[in-house]
Amino acid sequence: MSHKKIPLAGVIGHPVSHSRSPALHGFWLRSYGLSGYYVPMDVAPADLEAVLRGLHKAGFVGVNITIPHKEAALALADEVSDRAKLIGSANTLVLAEDGSIFADNTDGYGFIANLRQSAPDWEPSAGPAAVLGAGGAARAIIVSLLEAGVPEIRLCNRTKARAEALAESFGPKVRVYDWEEAAAIFDGVATAVNTTSLGMEGQPPFDISLDLLPETALATDIVYIPLLTAFLQRAQAQGCRIVDGLGMLLHQGRPGFERWFGQSPEVTEALRIEVLGQ
Repeated sequence: MSHKKIPLAGVIGHPVSHSRSPALHGFWLRSYGLSGYYVPMDVAPADLEAVLRGLHKAGFVGVNITIPHKEAALALADEVSDRAKLIGSANTLVLAEDGSIFADNTDGYGFIANLRQSAPDWEPSAGPAAVLGAGGAARAIIVSLLEAGVPEIRLCNRTKARAEALAESFGPKVRVYDWEEAAAIFDGVATAVNTTSLGMEGQPPFDISLDLLPETALATDIVYIPLLTAFLQRAQAQGCRIVDGLGMLLHQGRPGFERWFGQSPEVTEALRIEVLGQ
């Protein structure tokens, strides 16, 4: 008698208890009446390879990868998407039955899909984009903004060397500014993105002036706790359209879910409410 394995997926991080991904994928599994489970897995860096290599034997079809494993997961993969190569890290793995690992990065996809859903008339080519912060997420966002047709990116990070290292791989379209000049990067931009933790609970306040940010600009943050960050509050006071960071999390989950469970899921208001309530 043949039996079909129930597909399993999950998220691997260290720590991982804060992740909203189980709420996200669990909601989709229930909504579409699919058999399958999505579980959080706290895996120490030293154990990552052994865990990834054995997951397919337990019925896992794929996993999301979060901090601190995104670079390591890319290095361990047998096959890597062009996007993940460009970004230099992986957040979505697809596991074949023979155990081989395909790595992708959907962070940039999630970022752009969130903007397109929340602000359908956003026009990337209308002017430069300002990006605050130069962490892992900033790289995915820069890749996706350039692909979307943004003509120039102004990058500013507290540690300038980090921004310069990030900009190096993109050529003249990405210009680095000193932190002291942060207010100037907003002059005449069409898109403004905060990828820093400034203004979050327990972090330094967001104290950069947005006086030069045009009211025609679209402002977005990648943080979603709180939903209305200090940056978004200030941009809204300038008259700008704002897009919160929750949608980026929701949309980045779609490509993996579709590959693992065979259903293209939708990002809806009910989903937002479910994931926020976790």
